[in-house]
Amino acid sequence: MTITSNGTAGSSEEQEDSLLGQGLLNEDMLAPSARTFIPSSEGVEVGARRTIHGTPLEERFNVFGAAAASISVAILVFGWFAPLTGQVGWAVVAFIGFLGFYAVLVSLKADGQEVKDRVMISLLYSAAVILIGALLFVVIYTLIRGQDALPHANFFFQTMELAGPLDPLSMGGIAHAIMGTLMQIGMALLVAVPLGITTAVFLNEIGGKFARFVRTISDAMTALPSIVAGLFVYAAIITLITHQRSGFAAAMAITVMMLPIIIRASDVVLRLVAGNLREAAYALGSTKWRTVWQVVLPTARSGLVTAVILGTARGIGETSPVLLTSGVTAVMNLNPFDGPMISLPLQVFAFVRSPEPNMVARGFGTAAVLLLLVLTLFALARVLGGRGPGQLTVRQQRAVVARSGRDAIRLTIAGARRERAAQVAAESSTSTSTPPAIKDALS
Repeated sequence: MTITSNGTAGSSEEQEDSLLGQGLLNEDMLAPSARTFIPSSEGVEVGARRTIHGTPLEERFNVFGAAAASISVAILVFGWFAPLTGQVGWAVVAFIGFLGFYAVLVSLKADGQEVKDRVMISLLYSAAVILIGALLFVVIYTLIRGQDALPHANFFFQTMELAGPLDPLSMGGIAHAIMGTLMQIGMALLVAVPLGITTAVFLNEIGGKFARFVRTISDAMTALPSIVAGLFVYAAIITLITHQRSGFAAAMAITVMMLPIIIRASDVVLRLVAGNLREAAYALGSTKWRTVWQVVLPTARSGLVTAVILGTARGIGETSPVLLTSGVTAVMNLNPFDGPMISLPLQVFAFVRSPEPNMVARGFGTAAVLLLLVLTLFALARVLGGRGPGQLTVRQQRAVVARSGRDAIRLTIAGARRERAAQVAAESSTSTSTPPAIKDALS
C-alpha cells in the first residue's frame, strides 16, 4: 500500500494512527510535501510526484522561450551563416531547434523522466497542429479558388447541358453531379452497410477457420487499388450484363472500396464489447442471435457509425473507378440503370482539365460542395448514432419519467385496493364468527 503526503491512497486517519503506533510511519512522512513513501521500517523514498498536465506560467515560459530561440536560430542559419532557400527546410530546422531548446529549459528544474514526458507531449501536440493545419489549408484554399462560382444560385440548381467552357459562371451548374453522387453513395451504402456489419458479426460471434479466411481477404482488400476495383466491375457488370456505363455500375465499384473499410472497423469495434455483457444475456436465457441484436450491436452503435463514416468517406471521393464505370455526362440522369451518371469527384476532374478560368473555378466550387456534403453526412451520422449505449435524449428521458409516474400511481392504486379488500375480508370473517347472542347484545 502506498501512502501519499496528504494521507490519501486508500488509508484513513485510523490507519495512519495505527501505523504511527507501530513505528512504520513518522511525522516527517505525513508532513505536507509532494513526495511519496512506502510504509516500511526504513521509510524508503520513492521520489517526487511528477506533474505532466496543465500549463503553469513556468511551462508557458519554456514553450515561448524555446519557440523564440528556435526561430532565431533558423533565421541565422538560413539568412546569415549559410544563405539557403526552402520553406520546408526552414521549418524543419526551426522545429528541431524548438525540441532541443525546450528539453534544455525543462531539464533546468526537472529530472530526466519528466523531460522525456514533456518532449513527447510536444511531439503529440505538434502532430495535432500539423494535421489541423493541413485540413484547414485544404478547406480554405478550395473555398478561395471556388469563391467565384459558389455565390451563384444556378451553380447548385442547374446542369451543364446548355453551358460551355466559355460561358460565364451565371450559366450552368452541378445539380446533375450532386444527384449522381447522392444516388451512387446511397446504393453503395444499401449494399455495404448490411453486408459489412453482418460480416463483422460473423467474424466475432461465429469464428472458425472460414472466419479467419474471410478476415484475411477483407484485410487484403483494404489495400486494393481503386482502379482495380473499377476494372473488376467493368468486366463483371458492364461487359457481361449491362453493356453500358451506368450509375449502378459506379455504385458497385464504390461498394467494393467501402466494404473492407466497414468490415475492418466494425470488427475492431465489436471486439471491444465487454464479454460479461454477453455472459449476462446468456445467463438470463437469451439466445445467441438475440444477444447480438439487443446487446452487442446497441453497445457498439457509436463505433459502428464511425465505421460507416470511414467507409463513406472512402467511397464518396473515389474518381478512377467511377470514371471507368459511370461515364461522363452534362445532363441530369435519375435512372441509375440506364445511361451515364456523373458524380462530384468525376465532375471536378472534368472541370479542372479545362484551361478556361471559369471551368477551373467551377471545379474548385464543385470540390467545396463535395467537402460540404461530406461534413453534412458526418454531422447527420453523429446525430443519429453518436450517443453511447444507455444514453437517452431529453425526449426519451421525459418519456421514462412519465412512465415511472404512471407506474407509481398504478402501484399506489393497486395497493390501496388490496388493503381495502383485506379490510373487507377481515370484517366479513369477524361478522360470521360472532355468535348470534353476542350480536343481539351488541345491537
